[in-house]
Amino acid sequence: MKSFITIFTSIVCSVAAVAAPQTQTDKNPSPLDPGNRDSSVKPGDDFFLFANGNWIKKTEIPPEYSRWGAFNQLIERNNDALHTIAEKASQTLVDPKLAPETQKVGDYYASGMDEKAIETARTTPLAEEFQKIEAMKDQHDVLKEIAHLHSIGINAFFSFGSGQDAKDSNHDIAQAVQGGLGMPDRDYYTKQDPDMKEKREKYIAHVTKMLTLLGQSPEKAAEEAKKIMALETKLAEASRTRVELRDPIKNYNKMPVRQLQSLTPDWNWSDYFNSINLLEPGDVNVHQPEFFKAANNLFKSTSLDDWKAYLRWNLISATAPYLSKDFVDESFDFNQRVLRGTQQNKPRWKRVVISEDGDIGDALGKLYVGFDFPPEAKERALELVNNLKEALADRIKTLDWMDEPTKKEALKKLAAMNVKIGYPDKWLDYSLLQIDRGPFVMNTLRAEKFAADRDLQKIGKPVDRTDWGMTPPTVNAYYQPTMNEIVFPAGILQPPFFYAQADDAVNYGAIGAVIGHEMTHGFDDQGRQFDAAGNLRDWWSKKSADEYNKRRKAVVDQYSAYEPLPGQHVNGELTQGENIADIGGLKLAYAAFQKALDKNPEQHNKQIDGLTPEQRFFLSFADIWRSKIRDEDQKLRLTTDPHSPAQFRVNGPLANMPEFQKAFNVPDGSAMVRSADKRVNIW
Repeated sequence: MKSFITIFTSIVCSVAAVAAPQTQTDKNPSPLDPGNRDSSVKPGDDFFLFANGNWIKKTEIPPEYSRWGAFNQLIERNNDALHTIAEKASQTLVDPKLAPETQKVGDYYASGMDEKAIETARTTPLAEEFQKIEAMKDQHDVLKEIAHLHSIGINAFFSFGSGQDAKDSNHDIAQAVQGGLGMPDRDYYTKQDPDMKEKREKYIAHVTKMLTLLGQSPEKAAEEAKKIMALETKLAEASRTRVELRDPIKNYNKMPVRQLQSLTPDWNWSDYFNSINLLEPGDVNVHQPEFFKAANNLFKSTSLDDWKAYLRWNLISATAPYLSKDFVDESFDFNQRVLRGTQQNKPRWKRVVISEDGDIGDALGKLYVGFDFPPEAKERALELVNNLKEALADRIKTLDWMDEPTKKEALKKLAAMNVKIGYPDKWLDYSLLQIDRGPFVMNTLRAEKFAADRDLQKIGKPVDRTDWGMTPPTVNAYYQPTMNEIVFPAGILQPPFFYAQADDAVNYGAIGAVIGHEMTHGFDDQGRQFDAAGNLRDWWSKKSADEYNKRRKAVVDQYSAYEPLPGQHVNGELTQGENIADIGGLKLAYAAFQKALDKNPEQHNKQIDGLTPEQRFFLSFADIWRSKIRDEDQKLRLTTDPHSPAQFRVNGPLANMPEFQKAFNVPDGSAMVRSADKRVNIW
């Protein structure tokens, strides 16, 4: 289950797609392990393999994971810390009024670990929810039930919630967004290649199996699965592609409710708003009006029995991971084994901890930062951010393709860019959320309802700029254009991204590149369309915009040529924002690193382990992207992920940097050196 606030993030740009955790690692590993490198590969031929080749050769992806790499190393360490916290909380008797976080964290974990109770209950805790679906008598009831499912974090048919007004970023407004699909993307329904056709057949079999576990006969379940597939296919055909969803202007269609009502004449939005207790919806940003026109026709033409099947499916699909083993196993089999190639499920404690971080992340995170986040990490990260900001300001001032009026606006935006590090200044108050040691699935549903209610309550109100979009233990970072802010949770400010005792080369190459990446997102193909206040506004002169567009297209062309699997290329349009940020972020990190060296001239020629500072910088950058991935997961990510595969996140930026060529004495004409006429040079 995901509440709307976690889905409405297509414009939020992060450094990494969410990765699966992995096995136990040393808490304080040494940076730049020479044993990871493959000396048989020349740096100028494939730097990703030069830096990580031996690690790749000796590493097997554990059966629990679809990919495994440096990000996972830290995710796993953080999961171990969260496990210790949650288990200790579950064994500690506290007064909920005096220690509310400990009580909720402990009870949530205990309910998730009570395997015997979960197996005995099966779907009994959901009986009332299924009864509501079965009791529907007409389309009026159907809309009410869709609204009810939305209120508990299950986004059937479409998605609705709050978000900043892209042209008035100080206020939150209602947002209506395409949705309703059970597979990862519209392409899974529309593409006609053999692999996608096979996935569709397996999806129908999966839906059939889940419905039989609910007690239906195999024949009826198979019939309903085909109808569910037909309904979702029509939704998919009406949906925009992921590339189209990257355009913030096309996704901005603010309108009064009466205009929204005209898009869907066959359902009454007042009934929907009443059902979710939204008394004053105000204007609504309808991201994809054409989707809602098609959804209206589908709403009118779908039979009541088919709606019951579709909504039952949405309920059981969303809750299956929190139910008995037969549901957990079937959900895993399709969503992980079929779609990602993962061979076995994670242990229960890890699944519960991951779920807990998603549901009550501020309560868990508050305990986490006191347990595992030293103050010096926050101070050092802020220092790095300020140094990177200075480097970007210098870069903007000296750009030869940007005119002065546009430079002035760009510098204004950079100066206004807010920075959040570690954890929120204001923690979320969960006092109205009931968490107990009863059925695990009910804790998750109540947490989703709490999040959905909180999200809806923002509509029509000033934006709370203290909000965070990630929990403190998250191993990731992000830039939010409508906030004009960069955010670095405590979870990522640790090895292998940041080492308190390492030399500047290591830290600027790793966390420095991450910081630069997020900062550059403010000026990528999406982020550049928002001004210093976070408003969607064209602040570019035509000349500068045209020059930017030429350089943007060069990035698209470069990455579209990469072929991670035979016959399957990177989608250069989909990944352009992340690729621009990877290239620009590395350049900024290198410039800031050189400034740091200039402050300590004796460091310029100091070698460590036979490596110059510049070589260590680039090796540190390549090191954080070391990973292996299963083919099925790679296929899924090539369809859905705005990030390029790891090897191209290393080789792509480096091939555009003369500083890299010089550091490793790479000859002109090498694979890792793009010719001057093809070299990408934006930031």
